[in-house]
Amino acid sequence: MLQLEHISHQYGPLRAVDDLSLRVGPGEVVCLIGPSGCGKSTVLRVAAGLERLQAGRVVISGQVMADAATDVPPESRGVGLVFQDYALFPHLNVLDNVAFGLRGRGAERAQRARAVLEQVGVAEYAASYPHVLSGGQQQRVALARALAPRPRVMLLDEPFSGLDARLRDQVRDSTLHVLKDSGAACLLVTHDPDEAMFMADRIAVMRAGRMVQVGSPVDLYCRPVDGFVARFFGEINALPGRIAGGTAATPFGLVPSRLPEGSAVEVLIRPEALRLSPVNGAERAASAARVMAARMLGRSSLVHLAVPGPDGKPLHVHARVPGRAPPAENSLVTIQLDLEQSFVFPA
Repeated sequence: MLQLEHISHQYGPLRAVDDLSLRVGPGEVVCLIGPSGCGKSTVLRVAAGLERLQAGRVVISGQVMADAATDVPPESRGVGLVFQDYALFPHLNVLDNVAFGLRGRGAERAQRARAVLEQVGVAEYAASYPHVLSGGQQQRVALARALAPRPRVMLLDEPFSGLDARLRDQVRDSTLHVLKDSGAACLLVTHDPDEAMFMADRIAVMRAGRMVQVGSPVDLYCRPVDGFVARFFGEINALPGRIAGGTAATPFGLVPSRLPEGSAVEVLIRPEALRLSPVNGAERAASAARVMAARMLGRSSLVHLAVPGPDGKPLHVHARVPGRAPPAENSLVTIQLDLEQSFVFPA
């Protein structure tokens, strides 16, 4: 449905997007994610036609929208847009905001506007003006306005960033179902990894204008291509190491690696990969980790550990354990390593 082929874009000397290619299928939600300034919003604006294409090609439903010889205006691309600030007209009520971009007779436009307001759950506010709505309600109106013309492609730029945490979860959930029901190809820009994991069928990670990795949430979390991607999707314990006999040694055991023998590496271990057990017997106490602090975080607890390092100095690492009863402070624990959540990359 949406094809971005070898897109490059510069602002003066700054190369904001560098040879990026991405496809989004019908009914698919793809999240474009990366740190601030990586070029993700520029990609969205180029796809929408809000930024003139400099290099590459934009194709929607098999039709070229932009290339070296073509530049179809935004209103003719069959694209729905939802921005961070919602951009609702303050002088129009909710129904008129949604009907604004629709074609046809007034009764037909109003009927379609009411239908999408019902779909997003704010039909009762049809006669209200934007300033009396909450942030979540305004976001749903903006979504309804974008969906009203039945676009082939939906482009969303940080649509939930202005909402508080609890409301954000609710609105994200309802928005995901509405987007999937629409059948449109959806490209959503965000800098929030939790949001990307929640919303996306696939995630495309950007760094400094380039695509680093594209895959399902499981692929990116469990099979990151480098340390940047691994760190982006959650807290990491980083330990220096060196490859010997096809493994990197850690205080918790050996981690297999195919990197060259003798090469310096960085071993990245997710906190949930450290499985804690109480120390049984004084003979194991010398190699045990000491609990420095433990904090319950709702469904899990974060445990700060002092672990004996290879040079005798303690290493400070974090473990995330399920439940509401983490080990007591200053207690001793042994650690078992889950190799599936441990990664070795060149130092």
